[in-house]
Amino acid sequence: MTDTSTPESSVSAEAASAPEEAKASESVASDGDLFRQSEIAADYIEGLLDILDYDGDIDELVSAGRPMVEVVGGRLQPLVGQRGATLEALQELTRLAIFRQTGSPSRLLLDIGGYRASRRKELAAVARNAVEKVKEHGDPVRLEPMSAFERKCVHDVVNAISGVQSESEGVEPNRRIVVRVAD
Repeated sequence: MTDTSTPESSVSAEAASAPEEAKASESVASDGDLFRQSEIAADYIEGLLDILDYDGDIDELVSAGRPMVEVVGGRLQPLVGQRGATLEALQELTRLAIFRQTGSPSRLLLDIGGYRASRRKELAAVARNAVEKVKEHGDPVRLEPMSAFERKCVHDVVNAISGVQSESEGVEPNRRIVVRVAD
């Protein structure tokens, strides 16, 4: 019988370095995985644009630890839809395409025609207006129902202002934000 065991000293040295190496490779793989998700999404959206005979330039990137795809070009408004409803649906379909290929859920953010950037500006104004009303009158202000993206934009603005707070209430698709005086 041959002894295939490893001496104790080398096992403990390998075991000690393995977690550090695993963490380093996970973070590198994680960034690589995120970029791979954005590539899969870009391919999916490119196929969709071809089917619809729409022209658009597609940029794939990773920002703030999240895969992103931006589509720019003319005649893209139908892909955004009323209040971004079509864009939200396309984002979910694209996330499903990523899941199908990778087996992992994705937090992909899809933007078409700069809609999300312009909507962020509008929502910041809505949030500041609600904060002004709360500070002036002291009564809570309930905003209209919003998507998760829109609610996050409003929460970010309200949370950056002292003396007020925001919380979401309700159930999709009627989930909304309430802005009130901070406790």
